[in-house]
Amino acid sequence: MLRFVAALVFAYILVLPLTGQAQVNPKGDFDTWLQSIREEAIARGIRPEVVAEALTDVKPNRRVIKRDRSQSEFRLTLSKYLNRVVTPTNVSVGKKKAARHRVLLAAVSAKYGVQQRFILAIWGIETRYGAIKANVPLISSLATLAFDARRSKFFKGQLFATLKMVNRGYIDVKSLFGSWAGAMGQPQFMPSSYLAFAQDFDGDGRRDIWKNEGDVFASIANYLAKHRWRADQTWGRQVKVLPELVNSLGKPTRRAAPGCRATTYDQKPLSEWQSLGVRRASGENLPERDLLAALILPDGVGGDAYLVYQNYAAIMAYNCAHLYAVTVGTLAERIGGAAQK
Repeated sequence: MLRFVAALVFAYILVLPLTGQAQVNPKGDFDTWLQSIREEAIARGIRPEVVAEALTDVKPNRRVIKRDRSQSEFRLTLSKYLNRVVTPTNVSVGKKKAARHRVLLAAVSAKYGVQQRFILAIWGIETRYGAIKANVPLISSLATLAFDARRSKFFKGQLFATLKMVNRGYIDVKSLFGSWAGAMGQPQFMPSSYLAFAQDFDGDGRRDIWKNEGDVFASIANYLAKHRWRADQTWGRQVKVLPELVNSLGKPTRRAAPGCRATTYDQKPLSEWQSLGVRRASGENLPERDLLAALILPDGVGGDAYLVYQNYAAIMAYNCAHLYAVTVGTLAERIGGAAQK
């Protein structure tokens, strides 16, 4: 999401707490750099006592950099990822959570205009409905990645966003744990996303995405809503498409979501896709709705094909990976038992 947690989602595991030191950037001294961060944080309005508590005894860590460098080596096909995530257990637990939180989910859905099944699906994929607890010290991870030259600007911003969270009283330093890349809480928000989209649904003055289900659900729903979610649409559907049509379309060049590098083929009305020979996976005609849809081939030519709608872009904004977005849609359908329209 604008986030760098695809490796966490794909691996579906958490790393152990990190220990040990590393000279991450041989061109600079970490302690000198960290002092400049302290000074800049105070200049940005962070209280000195917050800076002192958060940035004392922080050291860079070799294992964070190792995880960052190994992301590109992790490859899964869509079928393997679906089989790993959309399991009978995950579907069953999702249905039970839907029943347990029926009233709360209904209230969140009504306020933000996001269907309950999609909130549950993202919750289930990110942290197995809150069962997985991130246990990596957040400040250490973000400082390590901010000092590293590869994505320094992004993670420096995340580090300051985290200090701002503490400064505003949203969370205390001792409770700051996340993934190795800084994703936090049950929705796995990056700190900047927390500041922009996290919600205090019960009005207790805290946006608690770690322990408060109402805040968790509302934060997920608000993120999707702010990315143009439509309550009157689903996410997309699997379709049958002729190889010669795919060949005629050339390469997909349309961004799946703003700021996302994943691409789709150009959008066309469903009626046009129908005229081009595209059909539902069952072989039936496409819906007779006036919707724009984009074609995606997550595993490339020869793999499964999908037509996706506006809501798909909102999911891709949450996590820019076709495997992730298709799996969210598929799990949502299994949990909700809702027919595609």
